[in-house]
Amino acid sequence: QVQLVESGGGSVWTGTSLRLSCVASELDFSKYQIGWFRQAPGKDRELAAAIAHHGTTTFYLRSVKDRFTISRDNAKATAYLQMNRLQPDDTAVYYCAAWSAPTVQPSIGAIETWGQGTQVIVSS
Repeated sequence: QVQLVESGGGSVWTGTSLRLSCVASELDFSKYQIGWFRQAPGKDRELAAAIAHHGTTTFYLRSVKDRFTISRDNAKATAYLQMNRLQPDDTAVYYCAAWSAPTVQPSIGAIETWGQGTQVIVSS
C-alpha cells in the first residue's frame, strides 16, 4: 500500500523554524513530483512548495518564498520542508503529496497520494 507519512509539525513561536519530513513507502519515489500543501482553518488547501522528481525544479507560494526550502533524498524516499522565520499565517495542517504529472504546479485533482497531515501552529 502506497503511503506518505509526515512528521515534524508542532507549536512554535513567531520567527522560529521547523523542518517537516515526508517518508514514502511502496512508491517509486524518484519518479514522482512531491509537494507540501497546507490548509488553514476555513480556507482552501493551497500548494506551499513543490519539487520535481529530479530535484532541480521547484515551486514556492509567494508568501513562503525565501523562508521555506523544499528538498528531497530519493535514496531515502524522503522529502523535507525547511520552514524558517515562521509567522502566524503559516499556521495550518501541512500535507505531503505525490503525483506523476510533469509539473510542479499541479491541480488538486492531479494528486495521486496524500499523507495524513501534520499540524503546524505559530503563535505570536
